[in-house]
Amino acid sequence: GEIEIEIEIEAPESGFVSKNTRPPSLLHPPNPKEGMASFFRRIGRRIVISCRNSNGVTTHSYSTSSTVNLFTAINQALHIALDSDPRAYVFGEDVSFGGVFRCTMGLADKFGKHRVFNTPLCEQGIVGFGIGLAAMIVNEAAKFRYRSGNQFNCGGLTIRAPYGAVGHGGHYHSQSPEAFFCHVPGIKVVIPRCPKQAKGLLLSCIRDPNPVVFFEPKWLYRLAVEEVPEQDYMLPLSEAEVVREGTDITLVGWGAQLSVMEEACTDAEQDGISCELIDLRTLIPWDKETVEASVKKTGRLLVSHEAPITGGFGAEISASIVERCFLRLEAPVARICGLDTPFPLVYEPFYMPTKNKILDAIKSTVNY
Repeated sequence: GEIEIEIEIEAPESGFVSKNTRPPSLLHPPNPKEGMASFFRRIGRRIVISCRNSNGVTTHSYSTSSTVNLFTAINQALHIALDSDPRAYVFGEDVSFGGVFRCTMGLADKFGKHRVFNTPLCEQGIVGFGIGLAAMIVNEAAKFRYRSGNQFNCGGLTIRAPYGAVGHGGHYHSQSPEAFFCHVPGIKVVIPRCPKQAKGLLLSCIRDPNPVVFFEPKWLYRLAVEEVPEQDYMLPLSEAEVVREGTDITLVGWGAQLSVMEEACTDAEQDGISCELIDLRTLIPWDKETVEASVKKTGRLLVSHEAPITGGFGAEISASIVERCFLRLEAPVARICGLDTPFPLVYEPFYMPTKNKILDAIKSTVNY
């Protein structure tokens, strides 16, 4: 069971990622003596929740927080959504007992089985039922507002799904299908990189009137740990975040790939290369202005994602930035992505866009 749905209506897997199953590029943090949990806590603390206004950037601070992993942050967001809006429901495969990844633990006990309940093992039926309460994602959900002349919507439909490499998922359970949904006008696609982002972005998705596909990096469910505010908060959709400032090259990514790119940026800095790292967070509609401003400063762009390179969302970013920044580019746009093959089980180390692949591309682009 790997698809779950949160929905508001207008009317009356334990997936443990062990140290032996992590993607190979993440087995070694920048400091060999530093454990992966400490590494993610350090990266998490360096990331600041902020939103833009007419006066610049406003940073939000919170009085209480706790150290949690990604699946716990998602569980907190679902608790808040159900508690704050009686029209909110959670239904999907195995969600009543907590789900395969334990993201829905305790929801049925607290809010009742009439609001948190299992469905048959039929993804088409789950999504169709969601739209009926609030045809499928592409043909119905994405077009609901458009064909009604903006009189109706899907009732706050948010489709949660784990995605990406897990170290042992093979050709079914390690796929990254975000580009498929990015090609559909009318839906939003959001992918968090850490627990703090996951909670704030998920609450924003649930409360957005548009249908949203919310992809959760599978191997970060327990591996990513950081301080997360306990109370209700939202992070703005369609606003990228500059995680690391630099002057020589811009790197753009999303989800679990951000930590791999962060390692590459750290190694590149030792060779005198200053990298600016941007987390896109929302793929559709994506924040072109932030990426454009960064590329006009650095003159170079590298995009990295786990999905296959051909037709991947990195190609859209590349084309858009070439159109907007052609005269400012000092080198061709680099794309370090997955291979054009079904996700291999045994050969995952060759498929993944690893730290070393990104580092080599950074050096070749800067020295072009």
